[in-house]
Order: sequence, then structure tokens, then C-alpha cells
Amino acid sequence: MNKNIRLSKEEKNIVNLAEKGKLVSVKNKKKEIKKYSQIAKQTLRKNKTISIRISEADLLKLKAKAIEEGVPYQTLISSSLHKMVNVKNNKV
Repeated sequence: MNKNIRLSKEEKNIVNLAEKGKLVSVKNKKKEIKKYSQIAKQTLRKNKTISIRISEADLLKLKAKAIEEGVPYQTLISSSLHKMVNVKNNKV
């Protein structure tokens, strides 16, 4: 595995289970793939545009972070907001 990839605790657990041969295929694999593909498409669909005001310093930091991550800064912001509102037991 590429050591530059950062995995979450859940992802590390999945890799460990896969390496130990403890993962099993689901029944109706094609149906499940279709189901989760549709969920992913709905989750990633961007259908609203917003306008916000933030400090110039924060915007510069966001742009620098986006360059580090190798993504456009708008994508970084959208992804960060998505993660924030979808994390269970999120404490802000």
C-alpha cells in the first residue's frame, strides 16, 4: 500500500480485514453496486450555489491548503462542509 495515503480508522480496519481474508462478497452484488452508486451520485450532486463572506486571510489559507491537497479550493470547502455536517456525534 502507498504510505503517502492517509487512511481513517475505519479504512484501516477494512484494509486489515481484507488482508486477513475476512471480507465476504454480498449476495446480489450487481444490485448492491447499483444501489450504492445511486446513493453516491445523489450525495455528490451539487445543486445549490451559495455566496458567503469570509476574511481574506482565511481565503488565502484555504487556497494554500487546497494546493497542498491538490484540489480546487471550492472543492476543498464543499468537501469540508459535507464532512462536517455528516460526521456522527459532530462536536463543533
